[in-house]
Amino acid sequence: MTIKKISRFILATVTLFLCGSCSNAGTDVNTNTVPTTPANPNNPPAPPNNYTDQELVKMVQSDVLKYFWDYAEFNSKLARERYHTDDPYYDQNTISVGGSGFGLMTILVGIKNGDITRAEAVSRLTTALNFLQNAQRFHGAWPHWINGASGRVIPFSTKDDGGDIVETAFLAQGLLCIREYFKDSTLSSETSLASKADELWKGVEWSWYTKGENVLYWHWSPNYNFEMNHQLRGYDETLLAYVMAAASPTYSIEKEVYTSGWARNGSIKSFGDQYGIPLVVNHNGASGTVGPMFFSHYSFLALDPRGLTDGFVNYGDATTNHARIMYKYCVANPMGWQGYSSKNWGLTASYTRNEDGSTGYYAHQPNKDLGVISPTAALSSMPFTPTESMNVLRFIYNEKKNDYVGVAGPYDAYSVARNWVTPRYLAIDQGTISPMIENQKSQFLWNLFMNAPEIRSGLLKLGFHSTQHGF
Repeated sequence: MTIKKISRFILATVTLFLCGSCSNAGTDVNTNTVPTTPANPNNPPAPPNNYTDQELVKMVQSDVLKYFWDYAEFNSKLARERYHTDDPYYDQNTISVGGSGFGLMTILVGIKNGDITRAEAVSRLTTALNFLQNAQRFHGAWPHWINGASGRVIPFSTKDDGGDIVETAFLAQGLLCIREYFKDSTLSSETSLASKADELWKGVEWSWYTKGENVLYWHWSPNYNFEMNHQLRGYDETLLAYVMAAASPTYSIEKEVYTSGWARNGSIKSFGDQYGIPLVVNHNGASGTVGPMFFSHYSFLALDPRGLTDGFVNYGDATTNHARIMYKYCVANPMGWQGYSSKNWGLTASYTRNEDGSTGYYAHQPNKDLGVISPTAALSSMPFTPTESMNVLRFIYNEKKNDYVGVAGPYDAYSVARNWVTPRYLAIDQGTISPMIENQKSQFLWNLFMNAPEIRSGLLKLGFHSTQHGF
């Protein structure tokens, strides 16, 4: 992403830009004007836990589900943008559209794993989808943030007060997974839910967001039209918008939009390498290296990258190599940050520690490394680096659980070097953990999504083939 995740001036003026996608963000640390006292891991050392790997996986998936279940926005039952254990009511009605899409998939995983009952989930999801049906939309697209009390847009910035096609894509993948999961049920409550999900995603006017050009645009506003002027070009987190747009049976795009837009007519491809590992793609904002890990997470919670090629790129290689390079970078630790190791690695957009000790937001990556580890970076890379990611899960839960794990799983970020951890959570960071771990375990969401007929036809339309799924 352009890191829509980075500088976020929120609320009355400045707070944290925390978007469901990072590509729109800048590259500077934002100061959070809300007074906070970051948790300080000065607790006396606790004896290590000895959870088995199976217990650890079960534990972290159950824990992160709580963000979307126990701490959901009260009225809509969708995902709050953030939850601060040090200020629980802060932004309590701000819904993250992209984070809600991740949450829908996290709930499906929760059903599969027996953490919640199917009946409870259907009731909760029905409430959420009814809210989405009545919420403000812009040519079918939802905004970045929605007010959970009113269903109206909360502007992300002055001109970002309308539709957000990237956040909408993240939500739509969750809707499509719901449809696929419940569509063959014999219960009317479940088939009605599947039909509602189908209706909602088909109402998105993807083609409107091309502005008649061979590229997708991130935003449209009823007040500012396309003045944000943010084109979606790879490589970052926005691939899914093109896939969903091509798959749409109602407002589809042509292959040329994808080829010229996302693929840059082939110039998305990189011939460089890091640590002897091919980059495969040119990462936006990270010339010669890799960007933050969310680039290879957000679009691949449901879209299976294994053996997925488009004539320019093998996305299985691109995503796996991204995680491998990130691991190698952190182990090599060229900045000399205390604590980086084979069991403590992973950079992505998340909360951060500002120089003055306040909490901000930043897209951490090899060329913008502040010594802050974001647990979601490694944990959500489990399908790409299962051994290396498991090392991080063991470290967090077996060695540092008292310091780094709270009411909804691993906290968003910490720094060993600065003896700092934030007792806060973000929907877009917690929401990738359980789906990606489940994909590594069972390919659950990948199989649901890739077997949807529209997705298969849309990918073929764009020139994709999947050896994993036989097309």
